[in-house]
Amino acid sequence: MSRTAPAVPLWLAHALRAQRGPVPWSAVTRGVLGGGPLLVAAVLAGWPTLGVVAAIGAMFAGLNDRPGSRRVSVSRIGVPALAGAAGLLVGTYTGDHLPAVLLTLTLTGCGLVAGAVSALGPVGSSAGTQLLVGAAVGAGMPLPEPGGQRVLAFLAGAAWLLLLRLALPAPGSRAGDFRFDGERHAVARVYEAVAALLDATGSDTAIARRAALTAALDHAQDVLAGPRLRRYAGSAAERRLHAQYAAALPLAEAATALAWAGEAVPARASEGPRRLAVAVRGGVPSGPLPAPSRSVPALRALDDALLRAAVAFDRADGGDLHTRRRSRAALTRTLLGTRGQEYGLRVALCFGASVAVAQALYHARWYGQHEYWYWLPVTAVFLVKPDLGPLASRVLNRAAGTVLGALLFAGFAAVLPRPEGLIALVAVSGALIPVAARHFAAQTTVITVLVLALVMVGGEPQASVARIGETLLACAIVLVVGHLPMPVRRGGAIRVRLTEAGDAAHAYLAHVLDGSGDRAARWVLRREAYRALAEARGAIALASAELPALARHADGADEFAALLERLVDTTTACAVHLDDTGRLDARHAEQLAELRDALDRRRERVGVRLPELPVAGRADDGARSVRP
Repeated sequence: MSRTAPAVPLWLAHALRAQRGPVPWSAVTRGVLGGGPLLVAAVLAGWPTLGVVAAIGAMFAGLNDRPGSRRVSVSRIGVPALAGAAGLLVGTYTGDHLPAVLLTLTLTGCGLVAGAVSALGPVGSSAGTQLLVGAAVGAGMPLPEPGGQRVLAFLAGAAWLLLLRLALPAPGSRAGDFRFDGERHAVARVYEAVAALLDATGSDTAIARRAALTAALDHAQDVLAGPRLRRYAGSAAERRLHAQYAAALPLAEAATALAWAGEAVPARASEGPRRLAVAVRGGVPSGPLPAPSRSVPALRALDDALLRAAVAFDRADGGDLHTRRRSRAALTRTLLGTRGQEYGLRVALCFGASVAVAQALYHARWYGQHEYWYWLPVTAVFLVKPDLGPLASRVLNRAAGTVLGALLFAGFAAVLPRPEGLIALVAVSGALIPVAARHFAAQTTVITVLVLALVMVGGEPQASVARIGETLLACAIVLVVGHLPMPVRRGGAIRVRLTEAGDAAHAYLAHVLDGSGDRAARWVLRREAYRALAEARGAIALASAELPALARHADGADEFAALLERLVDTTTACAVHLDDTGRLDARHAEQLAELRDALDRRRERVGVRLPELPVAGRADDGARSVRP
C-alpha cells in the first residue's frame, strides 16, 4: 500500500510561490536610467553621499513603479516619496540631537503612526514603509550633509524616476496617445476577462474566472480614477476610455448571471467582448459584433449590453466610473479602528525593539568603528508589514535573499573597480528590481546588492558578514514579537473586512430587491460589494498562510467569504432577471433564502456582525419589494 506524500504546509507553499507574467520592459528601462545616472552625476560633481541618497529615493520609487496608468503612478510613487522624505528629516534630527532612549521612543512612535497608515491601502502601506525606512536611514546612517539637503536629494531621486514614468513611452506602444497606454490595457483586460468567464460558464473554472473579472474591474477602476487636477477627464482619448469602461459593466453583470446559472453558453457569446478588447487595446473602431442567442434573460442582457457598447464604444462622451470615494470619517475609522490598531501596535513594537537592539549594539561597538546601524531596523520594517505577506514567508525569504545578496556583493566587491564598477552594479540592480518583484527572496537579493553597492560608494566599508548577522537578528525579533499577545483581538482585521463585505452585500441586495431602476447606483453598489469581498479574500489568504499558531484565527473565515460571494453572485443574477421579466423565479428566491440561513448560522462562529438581510417577495407574485 503506497503512502500519500504529505501536503506542503500553506506557510511553506506561500514562501515558495512566485508570480508569473511577461518581463516589464518599460520598468526595466526606467530601472537602468534611475539610480545609476544620478549616482554618476553626483560622483562627478563631488557629492557622492548626496548621490547615494538620491539613488535610494529612485530605488524606492522603482519598488512602487507598478503596472497601471501614468496618472495613478503620481500618487503611487509621489505619496510614499513624501512620507520617506519626512521620515528622513525626522530621523536625521532626532539621531543628531536625542539620546538613545528618547531616540528609540521617538522612532517607536513613528512605527505606531506608520502601521496605522498602512491599513488605508497599498499607497498607505508604501508610505508607512518609506516613512520608517527614511527615519532609520536618517538616524542610523550619518552623512556630512545637513538634513535639508538629504531630503532634497531623496525627493530629487524619486522625482527623477517619476518623470521617467510620465515621459517615456512604453516599448512598442503605437496605439493612440501613449500617455494612456496603461488605461487602454486595463480596460482591454476587463473585456478579455468577460470573454474568459463566458467561455468558462458551466465548468469548474467559472468561479476562478469570475474572481479574475473582479480583479480586472478593480484594476481598471483604480487606473482610470487616478488623481487629477480637474474633476472630469480632460481629453477626448481619456473620455473615450471612460465610456468603454462603463460599457463593460453591463457585460460583466450579464456574464456573472450566466456563470451563476451554471449552464454552458454558445461559443459565439464570447466573440463580442473579445473583439471589443482588441479594439480597446489597438485604439481602433469595434466593427461588427456577433449577436449571441437570446434564449434566456442573461443572454438577452448580454446581447443588449453588446448593442449598447457598439453604440457608445467610440464616442468620446465620457462615462461614470461607478466608484464612491471614502469619506474622511471612514478613513479616520480605519486608522483608529481594529485594523489600524493591529497594524500600528505590531509595527511599533517590532520597529522599536529593532532600534533598541541596534542602539545597544552600536554603543557596544559591535559594528566596529563606523557609525552605520540602520540595517537592523530597516530589515525589521520589511519583515513586520502584514500586507507584504505571511510572517513566516517574509522571514524565510528575507533571510535567504539577504544571505545570497550579501555573498554575491562580497564577490562583486572583490573584483569590481571603484567607484565605476559599483555604479554599474547599481544600474544593473535597478533594472532587475521589476523582474525580481515576482518573488520576495529574489527582490531581497537584488535590493541587498544594490544597497550595499550604494553605501560603499558613500564611504561605508564592505560589511556583508555583519549585514547577514543583523538580518538574522531582525528575523528573530520579528518572529518573537509577531507571536506575542496583543491588546487587540487576533484576527480582528479579518472580521472587520468580512463585516465591510457583508454590509456592502446587504446594501447591494436591498437595492436590487427594492425595485429601483437606477442602474448606475446598482453598479456602484455591485462594484463595492465585489471589491470588499476581494479585499477580504486577500486578507484571509494571507492569514491562512501564517504558522498554525496565527493561522487558526482565520478558521471558518474563508467559508463565510464564499457564502458572501455566492450571495453577491445571486444578487447579480436576480438583478439581470428582474430587468428582463420584472419578477424573480423560484430558483432565485430559494437560493437567497438558503444563503440567508447559512450566513445566519455561521456569522456567530466567525464573529462577524451582519445587518438583517432583506427577504425577497414570493416568486409567484412578481414582487420586488422586501419584507422585514
